[in-house]
Amino acid sequence: MSAQFSGKVALVTGGGSGIGRATAQKLAHAGATVVVAGRNAGTLSQTVKLIREAGGDADAITTDITRPESVANMVTTTVARHGGLHVAINNAGMVAVGQVADVDEDTWDAVVRTNLTGTWLAMKHEIDHMRRHRGGVIVNVASNLGAHQRMPGLGAYLAAKAGATALARTAAREYIGDGIRINVVSPGPVDTPMSLRPGETTADRAERIKGELPIGRVATVEEISDAIVWIASEEAGYLVGHDLVVDGGSTA
Repeated sequence: MSAQFSGKVALVTGGGSGIGRATAQKLAHAGATVVVAGRNAGTLSQTVKLIREAGGDADAITTDITRPESVANMVTTTVARHGGLHVAINNAGMVAVGQVADVDEDTWDAVVRTNLTGTWLAMKHEIDHMRRHRGGVIVNVASNLGAHQRMPGLGAYLAAKAGATALARTAAREYIGDGIRINVVSPGPVDTPMSLRPGETTADRAERIKGELPIGRVATVEEISDAIVWIASEEAGYLVGHDLVVDGGSTA
């Protein structure tokens, strides 16, 4: 076990699977007490089990980031149980496919409320605690799509992720004087179900990606979590309001 985050309490939203689970495991391995949050209590429990079996310290709080009272409870419960909040990884998200004129209002609202409003709610409560305790680190997990690249059929998702990036970079300027360091990690396609197109298999995706990305493959969740944990660490202590694009050369 590394001691890089020893004595730190880290919160990871969307921690039940994919990038969130890999990030939670890596933070725990680096010495943090990790709290994973999300809607699915079963997948959260599995993340906690994996971390504890590896010798780490983990907890779970079932949370719906689209509900203000649930997000407030996530932060207050984390602090009450573990004595503080030093690192927050805002990773929870969803994707929906549909061209701009074809997306219905319910789908638009769900995508924006999860990816943008939910991120804002999390940041609001995380920042409130951190500025009262003179410091902390926040990382928003966005996307190389939106702020950096466009893809037809994903307008709602791109708009929300671009907004989450702008939100983080604005907050970074607002709160660095309080000792809160805020940055963004923007992954390209990752080996999770979210990167599959409708009806696409993993084999289909692998063949498609060969022709789309310079690196010729999707990222592993571990490669993205490496970037997230690094930018949250003291090794990246001079990075403020940075958007770290990790996309295999897609936007190069």
